[in-house]
Amino acid sequence: MDVRAAVAVGAGKPLEITTVQLEGPRAGEVLVEIKATGICHTDWFTLSGEDPEGLFPAILGHEGAGIVREVGAGVTSVKPGDHVIPLYTPECRQCPSCLSRKTNLCTAIRATQGQGVMPDGTSRFSIGGKKLHHYMGTSTFANYTVLPEIAVARVREDAPFDKICYIGCGVTTGIGAVINTAKVEPGATAIVFGLGGIGLNVIQGLRLVGADMIIGVDINNDKKAWGEKFGMTHFVNPAEIGGDLVPHLVNMTKRGADQIGGADYTFDCTGNTKVMRQALESCHRGWGESIVIGVAGAGQEISTRPFQLVTGRVWKGTAFGGARGRTDVPKIVDWYMDGKIQIDPMITHTMPLEDINKGFDLMHHGESVRGVVVF
Repeated sequence: MDVRAAVAVGAGKPLEITTVQLEGPRAGEVLVEIKATGICHTDWFTLSGEDPEGLFPAILGHEGAGIVREVGAGVTSVKPGDHVIPLYTPECRQCPSCLSRKTNLCTAIRATQGQGVMPDGTSRFSIGGKKLHHYMGTSTFANYTVLPEIAVARVREDAPFDKICYIGCGVTTGIGAVINTAKVEPGATAIVFGLGGIGLNVIQGLRLVGADMIIGVDINNDKKAWGEKFGMTHFVNPAEIGGDLVPHLVNMTKRGADQIGGADYTFDCTGNTKVMRQALESCHRGWGESIVIGVAGAGQEISTRPFQLVTGRVWKGTAFGGARGRTDVPKIVDWYMDGKIQIDPMITHTMPLEDINKGFDLMHHGESVRGVVVF
């Protein structure tokens, strides 16, 4: 079938809006009509050429929502008409990783997903008879896509597509990092580095669990009002403090009889390796945990003095907020619909597919929190 898509033809090049061909679902697969998709920094990361696993030509996009239109042989968990959110981190519930209950990083289709193909090793997308790569197993920058059954989460039908698509990545990653990875407790102190879409969701996750002091760190003063909207209690612009950032933050977090200072939890949402180090060293001696959410470019490394770790600080990484997609994503949609979390204010721009490159420009210039393409 012919579908409309934004095709990434090469690193650093604008997406090309065109008609491509999509083959229907095979065994264990579903055809989904994408109704809305978010424009995420991760898509740009691949498009820029910095992603060591980036493949071209490809149909990017991993933050979508839509309706199942057709299912392949053997599919039992969803049916045509179901509303779903595609999952770039699937949940097969059968592989050693899923069965361990220690991680959300399902390995059932990891190898082929990284190669830009479906689990049987082939692509469903083509243009002029030439193969197009899938992206993160989702490829939501097309108005129809094919996914493995284990990579879709069925959600309630009264939730708006142009809002819940954001749960496909940004919302779940931020809130999940708080709840699943850090397991932040009520009354904790926390510092969030980078107040973009992920950082704001970390903040509202911290508010949701009852964190006490929530410090937001960003070089853009416009982010102060955004952070406060979602629960931030203090704001720091590193360019305006007149000294080193880490001692400043440690001093801010000294409370009562505790004169050591440092946050119970810190979160890096920048992808900047220097900031990752600052986040770790802003943690409390003995028990502080720093969660790395941002993704750095190929070949970049993080470093710190071993003393920082020997004295009890912990570095942790998280992917998709530690969420098990088919199990947890429907719950987060419920939280949104029940008013426990906010999404609407973060969807600052909506646009047709033809304007998707403008959406990336808005993101680069810091003019949008999340841009959404509505098909």
